[in-house]
Amino acid sequence: MSTLLPATRWRRTVREVSRVAAVLAIVLLTACAHTGKRNPLATWVPSDNFNERGAILIVLHFTDQESVQQSLDTLRGRNSGGRVSSHYLIGKDGHRYQLVSDDKRAWHAGAGSWGRITDVNAASIGIEIDNDGHTPFPDAQIDSLIVLLRDLTERLDIPPSQIIGHSDLAPARKVDPGPLFPWKRLADAGFGIWPAADAGEPPAGFDPWMALQAIGYPLKDRPAAVRAFHHRFRGIDTHELDAEDLRILHALTRTSNVSSTSPLRADDVKQDAR
Repeated sequence: MSTLLPATRWRRTVREVSRVAAVLAIVLLTACAHTGKRNPLATWVPSDNFNERGAILIVLHFTDQESVQQSLDTLRGRNSGGRVSSHYLIGKDGHRYQLVSDDKRAWHAGAGSWGRITDVNAASIGIEIDNDGHTPFPDAQIDSLIVLLRDLTERLDIPPSQIIGHSDLAPARKVDPGPLFPWKRLADAGFGIWPAADAGEPPAGFDPWMALQAIGYPLKDRPAAVRAFHHRFRGIDTHELDAEDLRILHALTRTSNVSSTSPLRADDVKQDAR
């Protein structure tokens, strides 16, 4: 039996409770610091492959793997090029997985650029989509993507027009999300850019290369840039410009569709250098 007076026992109890509370507070703060911001729209499956970053762009990928589980394993480990990750993965059934916190820098884009952005990982959210690049994307998957895009653009204040594909920023290296991806459906939901049907014909001297650059495409490999442009806006796999491309580029650059990160303004895209 304790011989402590009631007041002494009470003070000891208070001190013990205070120590426990302090330890719990440290544990909670440490956990918050490690996990950062989680999205309740997705299942949290953490990957350690990240560092700090901010986002003004969203990049879409296809996984080109056998299953969601294989992709989860890859995005928490490494592929032939080293460690790789993305912020989100969307399964064929529309289930969303979050692997890296929104406020961390995932390793999904690799070398490439979009307009003025040269370190794309530092400025973007990466979304992997479970698809092999040769089959259509299920409606449930695209519906789920649109829900996620709406959440990310509103919550992180990313312009809805700033949605691009991996092939857009790295046309010489990548083809995803590929010519079967339904960009028009995303545009109808308010995401990405799409040419207006009533934009008319381009003026005399219209320079399609300046227009591609104004949108954001890197032009180091021009045929590859055209192929990426064709994947996105025409659903074809060719690398030569034609009259329809000029009409589309004119429509895209005559409005506010031109990226705020682009090295050029829409008004600059008028004619060849004099």
